[in-house]
This record gives sequence, C-alpha cells and structure tokens, in this order.
Amino acid sequence: MTKTRPAVVLSTAGYHEHGADVIVGLITTKSADPLRPTDCDITDWKAAGLHAPSRFRLYVATLLQRDVRVVGKLARDDWQEVRRRLQIGIGGD
Repeated sequence: MTKTRPAVVLSTAGYHEHGADVIVGLITTKSADPLRPTDCDITDWKAAGLHAPSRFRLYVATLLQRDVRVVGKLARDDWQEVRRRLQIGIGGD
C-alpha cells in the first residue's frame, strides 16, 4: 500500500473528459535547498486542505482519476504562482 500524497491537479476538465488519467504536480512539506526556480510556497495552505506549510514542486506525474481525492482548492494567488512556475519549467501559455 502506498501513502496518500498531496498534489496539484494541472490538467483541465476537458482533458479529463477524454481519458482516465489526471496530470498532477507534487506538493511537499520538505524544504529544498536550494530552491528551484520552479518551486513555490503554498501561502494559503490551510484553505487548500493541507495539514502543514507546503511547497509546490514541478515534479509532474499522472494518476488515474479514480485514485484522486479532492481535499481543497488553491487560493487564486497560489494557483497563479503554480501556473507561473509551470510556465518557467515547461513553457507554453
């Protein structure tokens, strides 16, 4: 059995309609030294349903939709920062 880990869903509802998977990015409570340009703190971590101060890390994975459980939602500023870090890491709009 694997431990449940928090993640940010990066894929869109349109993506989810056409397949069984979800694209996610890692959330961690471990401090990285040094910070990567694609890392960012989740400032409103309690509202996001997280149990401790956390950081988004651009480590992308796919999971089956059936294995994903929503625990909260990122605040608008946190979501914008995650999107900015995603753009730094992989480009695109």
